[in-house]
Amino acid sequence: MTTLPPRAGRRCHNALNPLHSTVYFSPDFAEELAGLGVEDPSAAYFAGRAAAMGAVGPGAVTAAFYNFNHELVARHLPAVWRTASPEAVLAARLRAADRTLRRLLGDAAVESAEMAEAARLALRATEACTRHARPLYAAHADLPVPEQPHLAYWHAATLLREHRGDAHLAALLSVGLDPLEALVSHTATGKGMAPGWILSTRGWRRADWDAAAERLRGRGLLDGEGRLTEAGAALRDELEDHTDRLDSAPYEHLGAEDVERLTGLGRGFLAAAVAAGAFPADLGGKG
Repeated sequence: MTTLPPRAGRRCHNALNPLHSTVYFSPDFAEELAGLGVEDPSAAYFAGRAAAMGAVGPGAVTAAFYNFNHELVARHLPAVWRTASPEAVLAARLRAADRTLRRLLGDAAVESAEMAEAARLALRATEACTRHARPLYAAHADLPVPEQPHLAYWHAATLLREHRGDAHLAALLSVGLDPLEALVSHTATGKGMAPGWILSTRGWRRADWDAAAERLRGRGLLDGEGRLTEAGAALRDELEDHTDRLDSAPYEHLGAEDVERLTGLGRGFLAAAVAAGAFPADLGGKG
C-alpha cells in the first residue's frame, strides 16, 4: 500500500525532469558536441541520450526513444559513432550539463547547500529503481555518479527520468498508442509539444500527424476539432496513472516528507532555469 499522497511521485518527476532536459536544448550541449565533430542537432541528440547504451544502431534507439521516425534515426546512427565515441559523447554531455546549470542557475545556486541536499535526496530515490525492462535507465545506472553536487543531481534526475520514461513506454503499449498517436493525444491535452516542433525534430511529416489524428478519431478518442473526447481524456489519465504505478518505487523508498522536500527544491531550481530562458518559446502548445 502506498504511503504517498496521490500523484506525489509524478509531481516530483515533473519538477526534476525538465531541469534535466534543459541540457538538450542548451547551446552549451550543441557547442560541446560540435567540438567532437557532431554538428547536426538530431545526430547530437541521438548520440547524447543514447551514448550510455554504447555504439548502438538505429533499431535500438528507435525502440528506446519510441516517438522518433526510424528513418530519421537511421540517417544518423550508427554513423555518428564514427565521428565521436560514446565515451567522448558522455564526457561532452557532462561538461554541457555543468556549463548549462551554472549559466541558468548561477554559481551560488549550483554550490548551495540546497543543491547538495537535492542531490542526496534524488540519489536516495534512485536506490529503489530497477533495471528489468528499462533499457535507457539501466544503461545510465551503469555510469559513475559525478562528485560535484549539481552534476550528481543532474545524474540522479537522468536516472529518474529514464526510469519513468521506460515505464511510460510500457504503459503506451498497454493502451495501444503508437508513437505518433501518443504525441498527438499528448498535444491534445494542452501539455504536450507543439505539432510544428514535433514535426521538425521527430522526423515525421504533416501527413503522418494527420493520419494518426484520424486513427484516434476512429477510436473515439479525438473529436473533429482535434480535442480529446471524454474517452480520450480518460485514456490519457489512465496512461499516466499506470505510469505512476510502474514508477512508484523510488518515491515510496524516499518517503512522503522527503518527496515533498525534493519536489520543492526541484521546483525552485526549475523556476530559475525557466526564467533564464532554458526552453524555446515555441516548444509547447497545440498550434
